[in-house]
Amino acid sequence: MRSLLKRATAAVVLVIGLFGCAGITQKQELSDRQKTAMSMFQERCKKAGEFVSRTVDDVEGIYLIRIRPEHLNYGDQYALDDPYGSDFGGDAYIKSFLRGDYEFVVGKSEGNSPRGYAFVELTDSIDGAKYRYTGSVKPVVRVRSVMSGGDGKSTFTTSEFVLEREMISSLRSRYGVAYEDISTRENRDYWIAGSALRIVDLQTGEVIAERVGYMFDVLQGSKAGGRSPWLLAANHSCPSFRGTHAASDQSRQTDRFVEKVLIPKNH
Repeated sequence: MRSLLKRATAAVVLVIGLFGCAGITQKQELSDRQKTAMSMFQERCKKAGEFVSRTVDDVEGIYLIRIRPEHLNYGDQYALDDPYGSDFGGDAYIKSFLRGDYEFVVGKSEGNSPRGYAFVELTDSIDGAKYRYTGSVKPVVRVRSVMSGGDGKSTFTTSEFVLEREMISSLRSRYGVAYEDISTRENRDYWIAGSALRIVDLQTGEVIAERVGYMFDVLQGSKAGGRSPWLLAANHSCPSFRGTHAASDQSRQTDRFVEKVLIPKNH
C-alpha cells in the first residue's frame, strides 16, 4: 500500500508540473487569490491518487451505495455533491455501469472500452426497497417534439438502451461503490473540490480500493461568457482526467475506475 501511495504521489507531482497554470496565458499574472488557490490545490494533490489493495475477477454485478443526482452541479460553489466525480446523473448513472450501454451510446467497442456488468443493484431512496437493474436495447415509441420541428402528436419508433428493474429481497452483489465529497469550507472558498470514490466489500466492510481526487477553477468561479466553473475545473485536476479535453473526459470516469478493480465477467 505504501508503494502505491509513493507511485501515486509521484504521478500527481508530474501532472502538476505538466499542466502548471494551464488556462492562463504567459502574459497574464496570477492574482493573490489564484496563487493561494494554486498552492492549496498542489498541497492537497500530494494525497491524491488511486489506491488499490486488491482486485476481483469475474464480477457479475455491483451495488451502488449512492446515486448521483439527476441534475449535475456546474457552478454552485458550496454544494457538497462531488463535482470532481461528476459524470452522469440519475438513471444515466445506473446505465453507465451496465453491459451494452457504452456500445449503444458510442457505436463501437474498443480494447479499453468499459465492458459493463450484467446487473446493478441499489436501494431506492424513496421507498427504501432494494432493486436489481438490467439494461438492453429496445424499440421505443416517441412523440415528435414541437421543439425539433414536429407537430407534438405524431409518433415514431426509435431504438434506445432501456433500464428494467425488479424488486429483490436480498443482494447478489458482494461489492459496493460509494462516492463522497471531501471538500472543506476553506477548499470551496477557493473553488477547490475534493472527492473520494470507494469500492467496499459489503461482507467485511473493507475498502478494497479508493480514488482520491481534487480539482480547482483557475478563474475562481467566474461565469463570464456563460462559463461553468466546475465543468472547466476538470482541466485542473489530480489525478488528471484522460485526453486533452478534461471537462468532457469526466464521462464514465467512475465506471472506468470501478472496472479496474472489479473486473466484469465475460459473457
